[in-house]
Amino acid sequence: MRPVVQSSATTGTTAWIPVDSNQVPFNVGIGVKLSSTGTYGVEYTFDDVFDSTVTPIAFVSTGIPAGTTANAAMSFTTPCRAIRLNIAANAGTITMTAIQGIGG
Repeated sequence: MRPVVQSSATTGTTAWIPVDSNQVPFNVGIGVKLSSTGTYGVEYTFDDVFDSTVTPIAFVSTGIPAGTTANAAMSFTTPCRAIRLNIAANAGTITMTAIQGIGG
């Protein structure tokens, strides 16, 4: 997947970024940077975000948990179906970049 970049200058959750849960090996790199101050976390779901009959259940990542207040990076190696930011406080812009490797 090409790098996907999401930026937000508000609070709340961003749109889900779908990833390919069938890739082997599974690996998604995530980097989050703040332009000012903010508090955020990265969430993931095992649900199909394209299915309009399903409300995705969000799980808090342990790599960038809720309450993070600085630039951070992590990698998902356990398959999931989508990721997003959950921003609790924001005085600037918070930008998340996600890159998924090409399966073997």
